[in-house]
Amino acid sequence: MALNYPLSNIQIELLKLFGTNLSERDLIELKQLLSKFCAKKAISLADDIWDKKGLSDQEMDTWLNRN
Repeated sequence: MALNYPLSNIQIELLKLFGTNLSERDLIELKQLLSKFCAKKAISLADDIWDKKGLSDQEMDTWLNRN
């Protein structure tokens, strides 16, 4: 089966990685590492939006306490 679209750089690197057999422990560690990486990126993007909009902790508390 031929691919009709190019692979991204992350897809290529992950395919290289998946060519090796990891122990269950290493696989869990890799999943945690990828999760932390994605979470850190999401938090950074949210912080940027927060700063650009000039939001405050008080505004967030108000939003969270709406019924």
